[in-house]
Amino acid sequence: MAAPDALAPHPRPAGAGAPQSPAYARYVLAVLVLVYVFNFLDRQILSILAERIKADLGLTDAHLGFLYGTAFAVFYALFGIPLGRLADSWDRRRLISLGIGFWSVMTALSGFARSLVELGAARVGVGVGEASASPAAFSMLSDYFPQRLRATVLAIYSSGIYIGGGVGIFLGGAIVDRWDILWAHTAAPFGLRGWQVAFFIVGLPGLLLALLVRSLREPVRGQVDGIFAAPEPAPFRNFGRELASIFPPFTLFSLWRNGGGIRALAFNLAAAALLTLGAASTTFLLGNAIQWSALGVGLYAAVSWAQSLRLRDPPSFALIFHTPSLRWACLAFSFLAFTGYALGFWTAPYFVRMLGVREGEAGLVLGLTAALAGFLGVTLGGVVADRWRRYGATGPLRVAILTAIFPVPIAIAMFTTHDRVLAYALNFPLAVLSSMWLGPGASTVQDLVLPRMRASASAAYLLVITFVGLAMGPYTVGRLSLALGSLRAAILCALCANVLALVCAALALRRVRDDTASRLDRARAAGEAVL
Repeated sequence: MAAPDALAPHPRPAGAGAPQSPAYARYVLAVLVLVYVFNFLDRQILSILAERIKADLGLTDAHLGFLYGTAFAVFYALFGIPLGRLADSWDRRRLISLGIGFWSVMTALSGFARSLVELGAARVGVGVGEASASPAAFSMLSDYFPQRLRATVLAIYSSGIYIGGGVGIFLGGAIVDRWDILWAHTAAPFGLRGWQVAFFIVGLPGLLLALLVRSLREPVRGQVDGIFAAPEPAPFRNFGRELASIFPPFTLFSLWRNGGGIRALAFNLAAAALLTLGAASTTFLLGNAIQWSALGVGLYAAVSWAQSLRLRDPPSFALIFHTPSLRWACLAFSFLAFTGYALGFWTAPYFVRMLGVREGEAGLVLGLTAALAGFLGVTLGGVVADRWRRYGATGPLRVAILTAIFPVPIAIAMFTTHDRVLAYALNFPLAVLSSMWLGPGASTVQDLVLPRMRASASAAYLLVITFVGLAMGPYTVGRLSLALGSLRAAILCALCANVLALVCAALALRRVRDDTASRLDRARAAGEAVL
């Protein structure tokens, strides 16, 4: 079987149009990087504002971890599934544009929150809006750039995580400091706090970006790989079905309508019962019912969606769920995300709380460090993965192995020193090395499925990344901080996830070459009609 890059091209569909120029492809990449910058700016600003919000709303570290992690993550992951499906069959630029507008408004509304519930509701809205971006962007970029450049391109796109996160930390710190100085001796307008104003300022400009994205050209799906599928005649009908497949009680109707039968319904109900029992037991042992209830609902929705996909689209199910290297790779990258999200959120509060740094200083130094070092690290990871990929499909996973090993000793040194300057200095190489996996992770998923499945596969990948990394990483550190009485000790415990990432990446490495070469045959065996 030939490697995917050597697959003979198939005839282009009628009316497909000419491929876009390399210059325009680079322009699209630049715009989508900007989208991801705003995505993480709106998401990460909560980190530098955490201590102010905690004091004003009477929250704990566990509440902060929930707001940044679970409240956002569960709905981000769940809506990523139907929105990923819509991106596989509808105009991707329109989808991203609508999503930007929605999450920008919800970010601004976060500034009106007066309680945990209100701020949690706004964070849910941000998560729903942001779920539209990455699956569609991964798919678009994979149709603009060939496989030999894919890890680099997706790494450059993913650098928006660190640029946006860094800018968010910087802006948040600067805004609250300036607001305190400006209104130090008199009442602020409408009684607004600095953290509320920060949400307003970073949220609303996203509406202009939505218009820019809408002006992009939609690429021909599968044009680079020469693997074309027939256009989807009713994308929104399928989107509705996908939405029904993840939200109870519509999940049961969805299974029945798709021919699941009694056995499928029984399995679904058994999964619901087990997850309910697990959430109740964990709440009894650890408290915080909202955390475990939200996570249980998210996991139930994921199980229901997988059941529904198996009935509606056997080829996609086969490649997404029955590819061993993809399963192990998703777990490896999710454990790296666990550490990344935990450090990404808690580093700024750590400097403020443990090293006595003001928010403005922490925001300036940590924000600029995150933006520059993160960009360098993500881009370097993509370039190295693509260079190593010339010698086989294992290149991206070798970068994951490096990312699991080298950041750990630097992180231990950074979070055990009491020297503020040394901690700042160590944060730069830590940010470079711990960010190298993002491009290789995204490209691994794209390489193991067919073009028409890329957004759905990306949504499934992001679901695992989000549940393990975002939903559990920040919350686990917050919970451990309460239990151990030390934020430093809690952060150091989180580094154990890198050991699990190393094991899973090694297991994926053993199978990825064969799985990549056989994807077309396995899809056809599952019923795929490839043009």
